[in-house]
Amino acid sequence: MLPLSTRIPLVLVSRSKKTLYSPHYTALSYLAASLEASTQEPLPLPKIIEYLAAAPGKVVLVDNTSSQDVADAYPEVLSKGISIVTPNKKAFSGSYKLWQDIFTAASSSGAKVYHESSVGAGLPVISTLKELVDTGDEVTKIEGVFSGTMSFLFNSFAPIEGKGGKWSEEVKKAKDLGYTEPDPRDDLNGLDVARKLTILARLAGLHVESPTSFPVQSLIPKDLESVGSGEEFLQRLHEFDSQMEETKVQAEKEGKVVRFVGSIDVRKKEVKVGLEKFDRSHPIAALKGSDNIISFYTKRYGSNPLIIQGAGAGGEVTAMGVTGDLIKVLERLS
Repeated sequence: MLPLSTRIPLVLVSRSKKTLYSPHYTALSYLAASLEASTQEPLPLPKIIEYLAAAPGKVVLVDNTSSQDVADAYPEVLSKGISIVTPNKKAFSGSYKLWQDIFTAASSSGAKVYHESSVGAGLPVISTLKELVDTGDEVTKIEGVFSGTMSFLFNSFAPIEGKGGKWSEEVKKAKDLGYTEPDPRDDLNGLDVARKLTILARLAGLHVESPTSFPVQSLIPKDLESVGSGEEFLQRLHEFDSQMEETKVQAEKEGKVVRFVGSIDVRKKEVKVGLEKFDRSHPIAALKGSDNIISFYTKRYGSNPLIIQGAGAGGEVTAMGVTGDLIKVLERLS
């Protein structure tokens, strides 16, 4: 429960087709029913910013979209003194100029911007990295499994014990369980992991221009990149099972398992995303289910990395991360 001094009224809530806001900035109530019944015209983004900027007190914009248009507006929002809480990866993994403009605007206006859930949902990944850097530690390497989808797939396809299933069958299973995007290619192309790596690399001090400016291995067979739909992709994926099976068998011959990981070598200024082989005793190999694991190698922690592990995706843990950031902002604005 927030202290009374940190509570602020909710004055606007907006979905793609429904908007509810208070013209006089009084607190909204009975939110779910009121939003569903609302006949107010949806406000375009410039009008929302204008409305929030005219509020009589301090304002926080909670952006739970993955919209590039909203992300591009962050510098303007922050420059008007409106703080931001968001899991929107596109704001922090887009162009390097947007990254700079966001934090320049926040610094100039005093507005706050928190985005813990843009990497690892509710896991304290970003806050841990920022604390390491801010307290003077030297981060040398960051490595881990950053995708709940990829974690589930490889833990099932190439388990530590047993043979695992066929690649195409495991992808279908992951989709049926809701782990993948509606089109699994949006997970298998590696760009979701690349966006997260871009954010962490920048926080570690590297000038990474975009998620496509470093090697990202796609697991989409070339012949299936341009098929018309996700369903057609799944129907034909079995034709290419032998490629992934060969990769798995080769790792087994070396006494290892294959995993889809991201790594940042800060000293060498190298970032990459793709398949790597790990000893069966390695923490990355031993992951269960759809868990994420992120290892921070630093001067302070020596040869034993600081490890964060747990559910890195899902509505409840993402909501926890967003709510945690909101509490931090409210405490700092009080």
